[in-house]
Amino acid sequence: MKFPEVLARDAGLIEARLMSALEGRADQPVTHAMRYAVRGGKRLRGFLVLEGARMLGVPEGHALSAAAAIEALHAYSLIHDDLPCMDDDDLRRGQPTVHVKWDEATAVLAGDALQTLAFELLCDPALGSADVRMTLVEGLAAASGIEGMVLGQALDIAAETAGHPLTLDEITALQAGKTGALIGFAAEAGAVIAGADRGPLRAYAGALGLAFQIADDILDVTGDAAKTGKAVGKDANAGKATFVSLLGLEGARARAVALVDEACAHLSPYGDRAKLLQEAARFTIARES
Repeated sequence: MKFPEVLARDAGLIEARLMSALEGRADQPVTHAMRYAVRGGKRLRGFLVLEGARMLGVPEGHALSAAAAIEALHAYSLIHDDLPCMDDDDLRRGQPTVHVKWDEATAVLAGDALQTLAFELLCDPALGSADVRMTLVEGLAAASGIEGMVLGQALDIAAETAGHPLTLDEITALQAGKTGALIGFAAEAGAVIAGADRGPLRAYAGALGLAFQIADDILDVTGDAAKTGKAVGKDANAGKATFVSLLGLEGARARAVALVDEACAHLSPYGDRAKLLQEAARFTIARES
C-alpha cells in the first residue's frame, strides 16, 4: 500500500480504538465533546506509532492503544489551544471548535478528560510488559508536560505578551516543545514497544517535528482556510515572529526541505523498511492542511 492509503487506514483504526475507549462512558455533554474532538484529522502522530512498530516487527494491534493515546493527548491540546484564553480560534478541522459548539467549561473538562484517557490507554496490556508501559507513560508525560508541549505553549504566550519578536533560535526552541515533543514520542513509541534502539527514530523525529512546524507557518501565509480547516493569516495579523517572517517564504521552504532530507537520512539503518516513514516526512511539507 502507498503512504496515503496506509495513513487513511491507520486513521480509521485509531478512531475506532478511541471510540471503543469512550463507549459506555457517562452520557454527559463533556463525553459528547470528547467524541467530537477526536473525530477526523490526519492522525499523523498515531501513524508514526504504528509504522514505527510495524517496521520493527511489532504487529500493529499491539501498538494501537499507544497510537490512540497520542491522538487523545493531541486532541486535548487542540481543544485547549483553541480556547479564548489561548489562541482564541472558532474553527478546527473545518468544524466549530469545542468551546464554540458547547461552552468554555465543557471544553476545558473535555480536554482534561482526554489527557487522562491517553494515560489510561497506555495501561493496555497489549502494549507489552509493565516496564514497557511505564516507559511509554513516562515518555508521554515528559513530551506533554512542562519539559515539552506545555513549556512550548507557555513560551509562545510569553512571547506574545512581551511585545517583541522572538529570534530564530528562540522560535526553534519553542517549537521543539510545542510541536516537536509529541512527534518525538510518537516516532519513538514503536521502538519502545519493540525493545529496540530509539536513537535513529529520535533523530528522525527531531528533524521531522521542526519541518512540520515550518510547514504550518508556511500554510498560515499561503494556505486556504477551506483546505486547512482553520483560520489562516493569524500569525501575520498578530505580528508574531515565525519561520516565514524570519527566513522569508522561500527560505522557510528550503529549510523545511533540508530538514526532511535530514530526517530521511536518519532512517538509513532500517533500509527499505523505512520507506513509509520517509514518505511521511515528505508529506509533512507537501500537505495542504
